[in-house]
Amino acid sequence: MNYWLDLFTGKTWEEFKKNGANVSGFRYRRRNTAKKIHPGDYLICYLTGISRFNAVLQVKSECYEDHTPIWEDAEFPIRFDVDLIYELNPKTAIPVLFLKDQLSIFQNLTSQHAWTGFFRGSPHLFKHIDGERIVQAIKDAIDKPIKRDYDESKYWRRPKKFESKKVGVVTVPDDTEEIKVPEVIQTETTTHDEIQWLLLNLGSNLGLDVWVARNDRNRNFNGNNFSEIRNLRKQLPRQFDEATNKTIELIDVLWLQGDAIVAAFEVEHTSAIYSGLLRMSDLISMQPNLKINLYLVAPDDRRDKVFTEINRPTFAKLKPALPSICKFIPYTILKSELDKMGPRVKYLKPIFIEDIAETCETDES
Repeated sequence: MNYWLDLFTGKTWEEFKKNGANVSGFRYRRRNTAKKIHPGDYLICYLTGISRFNAVLQVKSECYEDHTPIWEDAEFPIRFDVDLIYELNPKTAIPVLFLKDQLSIFQNLTSQHAWTGFFRGSPHLFKHIDGERIVQAIKDAIDKPIKRDYDESKYWRRPKKFESKKVGVVTVPDDTEEIKVPEVIQTETTTHDEIQWLLLNLGSNLGLDVWVARNDRNRNFNGNNFSEIRNLRKQLPRQFDEATNKTIELIDVLWLQGDAIVAAFEVEHTSAIYSGLLRMSDLISMQPNLKINLYLVAPDDRRDKVFTEINRPTFAKLKPALPSICKFIPYTILKSELDKMGPRVKYLKPIFIEDIAETCETDES
Protein backbone atom coordinates (compact mmCIF):
# COMPACT_ATOMS: atom_id res chain seq x y z
CA MET A 1 0.00 0.00 0.00
CA ASN A 2 1.21 3.49 -0.89
CA TYR A 3 0.19 6.91 0.42
CA TRP A 4 -0.55 9.74 -2.02
CA LEU A 5 -1.28 13.44 -1.63
CA ASP A 6 -4.73 14.55 -2.84
CA LEU A 7 -5.18 18.35 -2.89
CA PHE A 8 -8.51 20.08 -2.34
CA THR A 9 -9.72 23.58 -1.70
CA GLY A 10 -12.58 23.87 0.75
CA LYS A 11 -14.88 24.42 -2.22
CA THR A 12 -13.77 21.34 -4.15
CA TRP A 13 -13.93 19.26 -0.95
CA GLU A 14 -17.52 20.30 -0.35
CA GLU A 15 -18.34 19.47 -3.99
CA PHE A 16 -16.68 16.07 -3.56
CA LYS A 17 -18.87 15.43 -0.50
CA LYS A 18 -22.03 16.73 -2.20
CA ASN A 19 -21.53 14.31 -5.10
CA GLY A 20 -21.31 11.24 -2.89
CA ALA A 21 -17.69 11.31 -1.67
CA ASN A 22 -16.95 8.24 -3.78
CA VAL A 23 -14.96 9.66 -6.73
CA SER A 24 -11.74 11.67 -6.54
CA GLY A 25 -10.08 13.14 -9.60
CA PHE A 26 -6.93 14.77 -10.92
CA ARG A 27 -6.01 16.91 -13.90
CA TYR A 28 -5.40 15.15 -17.21
CA ARG A 29 -1.71 16.07 -17.23
CA ARG A 30 -1.30 13.97 -14.06
CA ARG A 31 -2.43 10.77 -15.79
CA ASN A 32 1.01 9.15 -15.90
CA THR A 33 1.46 9.53 -12.16
CA ALA A 34 -2.14 8.45 -11.53
CA LYS A 35 -1.46 5.16 -13.31
CA LYS A 36 0.93 4.28 -10.47
CA ILE A 37 -1.95 4.39 -7.94
CA HIS A 38 -3.72 1.08 -7.33
CA PRO A 39 -6.66 -0.29 -5.33
CA GLY A 40 -5.86 -0.34 -1.63
CA ASP A 41 -3.65 2.76 -1.75
CA TYR A 42 -4.54 5.70 0.48
CA LEU A 43 -5.17 9.25 -0.74
CA ILE A 44 -4.36 11.71 2.05
CA CYS A 45 -6.50 14.81 1.59
CA TYR A 46 -5.04 18.26 2.17
CA LEU A 47 -6.97 21.54 2.18
CA THR A 48 -4.73 24.03 0.40
CA GLY A 49 -6.31 27.27 1.53
CA ILE A 50 -5.94 26.50 5.24
CA SER A 51 -2.98 24.06 4.93
CA ARG A 52 -4.55 21.21 6.90
CA PHE A 53 -4.87 17.44 6.52
CA ASN A 54 -8.55 16.58 6.75
CA ALA A 55 -9.29 13.08 5.45
CA VAL A 56 -8.14 9.75 4.08
CA LEU A 57 -9.61 8.04 1.03
CA GLN A 58 -9.01 4.40 0.13
CA VAL A 59 -8.67 3.73 -3.60
CA LYS A 60 -11.13 1.15 -4.95
CA SER A 61 -10.27 1.11 -8.67
CA GLU A 62 -7.54 1.73 -11.20
CA CYS A 63 -7.65 5.22 -12.72
CA TYR A 64 -10.06 5.94 -15.53
CA GLU A 65 -11.07 8.95 -17.59
CA ASP A 66 -14.50 10.44 -16.95
CA HIS A 67 -15.87 13.91 -17.72
CA THR A 68 -19.11 13.69 -15.74
CA PRO A 69 -19.50 17.04 -13.91
CA ILE A 70 -18.54 16.93 -10.23
CA TRP A 71 -16.53 20.11 -9.69
CA GLU A 72 -17.64 23.54 -10.87
CA ASP A 73 -14.27 25.11 -11.71
CA ALA A 74 -12.49 22.18 -13.40
CA GLU A 75 -13.14 18.64 -14.63
CA PHE A 76 -10.36 16.62 -12.97
CA PRO A 77 -11.11 13.82 -15.47
CA ILE A 78 -8.49 11.27 -14.32
CA ARG A 79 -10.53 9.61 -11.62
CA PHE A 80 -10.65 6.86 -9.02
CA ASP A 81 -13.48 5.21 -7.16
CA VAL A 82 -12.79 5.75 -3.47
CA ASP A 83 -14.13 5.16 0.02
CA LEU A 84 -13.97 7.98 2.56
CA ILE A 85 -12.57 6.11 5.57
CA TYR A 86 -11.43 8.92 7.90
CA GLU A 87 -12.63 12.53 7.99
CA LEU A 88 -12.08 15.64 10.09
CA ASN A 89 -14.05 18.84 9.71
CA PRO A 90 -12.15 22.04 8.86
CA LYS A 91 -11.94 23.08 12.53
CA THR A 92 -10.53 19.75 13.72
CA ALA A 93 -8.34 19.15 10.63
CA ILE A 94 -4.60 19.00 11.36
CA PRO A 95 -2.41 21.98 10.37
CA VAL A 96 0.53 20.61 8.44
CA LEU A 97 3.00 22.61 10.54
CA PHE A 98 1.83 20.73 13.64
CA LEU A 99 3.52 17.65 12.14
CA LYS A 100 6.76 19.32 11.06
CA ASP A 101 8.83 17.44 13.67
CA GLN A 102 7.48 14.10 12.43
CA LEU A 103 7.61 14.39 8.64
CA SER A 104 10.64 14.09 6.35
CA ILE A 105 9.15 16.85 4.17
CA PHE A 106 10.47 19.31 6.77
CA GLN A 107 13.96 17.87 7.06
CA ASN A 108 17.07 19.45 5.54
CA LEU A 109 15.18 22.45 4.17
CA THR A 110 17.18 24.92 2.10
CA SER A 111 14.74 27.73 2.86
CA GLN A 112 11.99 28.36 5.39
CA HIS A 113 9.20 27.62 2.93
CA ALA A 114 10.85 24.92 0.81
CA TRP A 115 8.42 22.30 2.21
CA THR A 116 5.55 23.95 0.31
CA GLY A 117 6.94 22.57 -2.95
CA PHE A 118 5.57 19.14 -2.02
CA PHE A 119 2.04 20.56 -1.96
CA ARG A 120 2.04 22.28 -5.36
CA GLY A 121 0.34 19.45 -7.22
CA SER A 122 -1.25 16.06 -6.75
CA PRO A 123 -1.12 13.12 -6.80
CA HIS A 124 2.28 13.12 -5.11
CA LEU A 125 3.77 10.06 -3.42
CA PHE A 126 4.54 10.33 0.30
CA LYS A 127 7.39 8.45 1.87
CA HIS A 128 5.77 5.45 3.52
CA ILE A 129 6.69 6.52 7.03
CA ASP A 130 5.26 10.01 6.41
CA GLY A 131 2.00 8.54 5.13
CA GLU A 132 1.67 6.28 8.17
CA ARG A 133 2.27 9.17 10.56
CA ILE A 134 -0.25 11.47 8.88
CA VAL A 135 -2.95 8.78 8.85
CA GLN A 136 -2.30 8.00 12.51
CA ALA A 137 -2.49 11.70 13.37
CA ILE A 138 -5.86 11.93 11.61
CA LYS A 139 -7.15 8.88 13.50
CA ASP A 140 -5.94 10.34 16.79
CA ALA A 141 -7.66 13.65 15.99
CA ILE A 142 -10.93 11.82 15.34
CA ASP A 143 -10.70 10.20 18.78
CA LYS A 144 -9.61 13.42 20.52
CA PRO A 145 -10.62 16.38 18.33
CA ILE A 146 -9.16 19.81 18.94
CA LYS A 147 -10.99 22.74 17.40
CA ARG A 148 -8.92 25.48 15.76
CA ASP A 149 -10.34 28.51 14.00
CA TYR A 150 -9.57 29.03 10.33
CA ASP A 151 -10.04 31.70 7.70
CA GLU A 152 -13.35 31.03 5.89
CA SER A 153 -12.27 33.12 2.89
CA LYS A 154 -9.20 30.95 2.43
CA TYR A 155 -11.25 27.78 2.85
CA TRP A 156 -13.72 28.74 0.12
CA ARG A 157 -11.22 30.30 -2.26
CA ARG A 158 -11.17 29.19 -5.89
CA PRO A 159 -8.00 27.97 -7.61
CA LYS A 160 -6.03 30.72 -9.33
CA LYS A 161 -6.70 31.13 -13.03
CA PHE A 162 -4.26 33.16 -15.08
CA GLU A 163 -5.59 35.07 -18.04
CA SER A 164 -4.60 33.76 -21.46
CA LYS A 165 -3.43 37.04 -22.92
CA LYS A 166 -0.75 37.09 -25.56
CA VAL A 167 2.17 39.21 -24.51
CA GLY A 168 5.16 40.41 -26.40
CA VAL A 169 8.77 39.37 -26.00
CA VAL A 170 9.30 39.13 -22.28
CA THR A 171 11.74 41.31 -20.42
CA VAL A 172 12.38 40.96 -16.71
CA PRO A 173 14.45 43.25 -14.51
CA ASP A 174 17.85 42.01 -13.45
CA ASP A 175 17.58 39.72 -10.46
CA THR A 176 19.40 41.46 -7.64
CA GLU A 177 18.66 38.75 -5.10
CA GLU A 178 21.79 37.42 -3.46
CA ILE A 179 21.97 33.73 -4.28
CA LYS A 180 23.08 31.86 -1.19
CA VAL A 181 24.12 28.40 -2.25
CA PRO A 182 24.03 25.79 0.51
CA GLU A 183 27.39 24.32 1.41
CA VAL A 184 26.33 20.86 0.27
CA ILE A 185 25.81 22.22 -3.25
CA GLN A 186 29.06 24.15 -3.26
CA THR A 187 31.07 21.04 -2.51
CA GLU A 188 29.23 18.46 -4.61
CA THR A 189 30.69 17.31 -7.92
CA THR A 190 27.61 18.07 -10.01
CA THR A 191 28.16 21.03 -12.33
CA HIS A 192 26.34 22.79 -15.11
CA ASP A 193 28.79 21.25 -17.59
CA GLU A 194 28.17 17.75 -16.23
CA ILE A 195 24.39 17.99 -16.62
CA GLN A 196 24.74 19.54 -20.06
CA TRP A 197 27.05 16.69 -21.12
CA LEU A 198 24.65 14.06 -19.70
CA LEU A 199 21.74 15.51 -21.67
CA LEU A 200 23.76 15.72 -24.89
CA ASN A 201 25.05 12.19 -24.49
CA LEU A 202 21.58 10.90 -23.59
CA GLY A 203 20.00 12.44 -26.68
CA SER A 204 22.73 10.99 -28.86
CA ASN A 205 22.28 7.52 -27.31
CA LEU A 206 18.56 7.74 -28.02
CA GLY A 207 19.40 8.07 -31.72
CA LEU A 208 18.64 11.77 -31.94
CA ASP A 209 20.68 14.65 -33.26
CA VAL A 210 21.74 17.07 -30.53
CA TRP A 211 22.67 20.72 -30.29
CA VAL A 212 24.66 22.51 -27.59
CA ALA A 213 24.35 26.25 -27.05
CA ARG A 214 26.49 28.09 -29.59
CA ASN A 215 28.62 29.70 -26.87
CA ASP A 216 29.20 26.33 -25.11
CA ARG A 217 30.57 24.28 -27.99
CA ASN A 218 34.14 24.39 -26.67
CA ARG A 219 33.22 23.19 -23.19
CA ASN A 220 33.95 19.74 -21.79
CA PHE A 221 33.20 17.55 -18.80
CA ASN A 222 35.95 15.37 -17.33
CA GLY A 223 37.88 15.63 -20.57
CA ASN A 224 34.85 14.74 -22.72
CA ASN A 225 34.60 17.52 -25.27
CA PHE A 226 31.09 18.60 -26.21
CA SER A 227 32.24 19.06 -29.80
CA GLU A 228 33.08 15.35 -30.07
CA ILE A 229 29.67 14.01 -29.02
CA ARG A 230 28.16 11.72 -31.64
CA ASN A 231 25.26 13.23 -33.63
CA LEU A 232 26.15 16.80 -32.60
CA ARG A 233 24.67 19.23 -35.11
CA LYS A 234 26.89 21.97 -36.48
CA GLN A 235 23.91 23.94 -37.78
CA LEU A 236 20.26 24.21 -36.86
CA PRO A 237 17.34 23.98 -39.29
CA ARG A 238 16.61 27.40 -40.75
CA GLN A 239 12.82 27.34 -40.80
CA PHE A 240 12.53 30.29 -38.41
CA ASP A 241 13.21 34.00 -38.68
CA GLU A 242 16.55 35.41 -37.57
CA ALA A 243 15.36 36.54 -34.13
CA THR A 244 13.94 33.09 -33.33
CA ASN A 245 17.09 31.36 -34.53
CA LYS A 246 19.27 33.54 -32.31
CA THR A 247 17.16 32.56 -29.29
CA ILE A 248 17.18 28.84 -30.13
CA GLU A 249 20.93 28.79 -30.71
CA LEU A 250 21.56 29.84 -27.09
CA ILE A 251 19.38 27.18 -25.46
CA ASP A 252 21.65 24.84 -23.46
CA VAL A 253 20.66 21.55 -25.11
CA LEU A 254 18.33 20.63 -27.97
CA TRP A 255 17.23 17.20 -29.18
CA LEU A 256 16.32 16.98 -32.86
CA GLN A 257 14.71 14.38 -35.07
CA GLY A 258 15.38 15.36 -38.64
CA ASP A 259 14.60 19.06 -38.84
CA ALA A 260 12.16 18.93 -35.95
CA ILE A 261 13.22 20.07 -32.48
CA VAL A 262 11.64 17.54 -30.11
CA ALA A 263 12.98 18.82 -26.76
CA ALA A 264 14.77 21.85 -25.34
CA PHE A 265 16.64 21.88 -22.02
CA GLU A 266 17.85 24.81 -19.95
CA VAL A 267 20.27 23.92 -17.15
CA GLU A 268 20.11 26.32 -14.20
CA HIS A 269 22.86 25.54 -11.71
CA THR A 270 23.34 28.48 -9.35
CA SER A 271 21.86 31.31 -11.39
CA ALA A 272 18.71 33.22 -10.59
CA ILE A 273 16.63 31.01 -12.93
CA TYR A 274 15.73 33.97 -15.15
CA SER A 275 18.14 33.35 -18.02
CA GLY A 276 16.63 30.05 -19.10
CA LEU A 277 13.06 31.19 -18.52
CA LEU A 278 13.62 34.32 -20.58
CA ARG A 279 14.92 32.32 -23.56
CA MET A 280 11.97 29.96 -23.35
CA SER A 281 9.43 32.76 -22.95
CA ASP A 282 10.92 34.72 -25.85
CA LEU A 283 10.68 31.57 -27.97
CA ILE A 284 7.00 31.10 -27.07
CA SER A 285 6.23 34.75 -27.75
CA MET A 286 7.86 34.62 -31.18
CA GLN A 287 6.56 31.16 -32.13
CA PRO A 288 3.33 30.48 -30.12
CA ASN A 289 2.40 27.50 -32.31
CA LEU A 290 5.78 25.81 -31.99
CA LYS A 291 5.44 22.31 -30.53
CA ILE A 292 8.57 21.72 -28.45
CA ASN A 293 8.83 19.98 -25.09
CA LEU A 294 10.61 22.36 -22.72
CA TYR A 295 12.52 21.32 -19.62
CA LEU A 296 14.24 23.25 -16.85
CA VAL A 297 16.94 21.11 -15.19
CA ALA A 298 18.22 22.34 -11.84
CA PRO A 299 19.58 21.20 -8.46
CA ASP A 300 16.97 19.66 -6.18
CA ASP A 301 17.24 22.49 -3.67
CA ARG A 302 16.27 25.00 -6.39
CA ARG A 303 12.88 23.36 -6.98
CA ASP A 304 10.97 25.93 -4.94
CA LYS A 305 12.74 28.79 -6.71
CA VAL A 306 11.95 27.27 -10.12
CA PHE A 307 8.24 26.95 -9.32
CA THR A 308 8.04 30.45 -7.87
CA GLU A 309 9.70 32.12 -10.85
CA ILE A 310 7.99 30.18 -13.64
CA ASN A 311 4.55 30.89 -12.15
CA ARG A 312 5.08 34.67 -12.12
CA PRO A 313 2.33 36.37 -14.16
CA THR A 314 5.04 37.45 -16.61
CA PHE A 315 5.43 33.84 -17.69
CA ALA A 316 2.03 32.43 -16.73
CA LYS A 317 0.19 34.90 -18.99
CA LEU A 318 2.00 33.77 -22.10
CA LYS A 319 -0.07 31.91 -24.64
CA PRO A 320 0.50 29.05 -24.15
CA ALA A 321 1.36 29.60 -20.50
CA LEU A 322 4.99 28.71 -19.82
CA PRO A 323 4.18 26.61 -16.69
CA SER A 324 1.88 24.42 -18.80
CA ILE A 325 4.53 23.44 -21.35
CA CYS A 326 7.78 23.59 -19.37
CA LYS A 327 8.62 20.79 -16.93
CA PHE A 328 11.17 20.50 -14.13
CA ILE A 329 13.83 17.79 -13.83
CA PRO A 330 15.94 17.74 -10.64
CA TYR A 331 19.57 16.74 -10.94
CA THR A 332 19.25 13.68 -8.69
CA ILE A 333 16.34 12.24 -10.68
CA LEU A 334 18.15 12.64 -14.00
CA LYS A 335 21.36 11.10 -12.70
CA SER A 336 19.69 8.21 -10.85
CA GLU A 337 17.56 7.30 -13.88
CA LEU A 338 20.62 7.27 -16.13
CA ASP A 339 22.45 5.08 -13.62
CA LYS A 340 19.55 2.62 -13.53
CA MET A 341 19.21 2.45 -17.33
CA GLY A 342 22.89 1.96 -18.08
CA PRO A 343 23.44 0.50 -21.58
CA ARG A 344 19.69 -0.14 -21.96
CA VAL A 345 19.19 3.54 -22.71
CA LYS A 346 19.66 2.99 -26.46
CA TYR A 347 16.48 0.89 -26.51
CA LEU A 348 14.31 3.63 -25.02
CA LYS A 349 12.22 6.18 -26.85
CA PRO A 350 12.72 9.91 -26.25
CA ILE A 351 9.27 10.19 -24.67
CA PHE A 352 10.62 8.49 -21.53
CA ILE A 353 11.96 11.88 -20.40
CA GLU A 354 8.33 12.88 -19.73
CA ASP A 355 8.05 10.22 -17.03
CA ILE A 356 10.90 11.66 -14.97
CA ALA A 357 9.89 15.29 -15.45
CA GLU A 358 7.54 17.17 -13.15
CA THR A 359 4.95 19.65 -14.35
CA CYS A 360 5.56 23.25 -13.29
CA GLU A 361 1.88 24.04 -13.03
CA THR A 362 0.36 24.33 -9.59
CA ASP A 363 -3.08 22.88 -9.07
CA GLU A 364 -5.68 21.88 -6.58
CA SER A 365 -8.47 19.28 -6.90
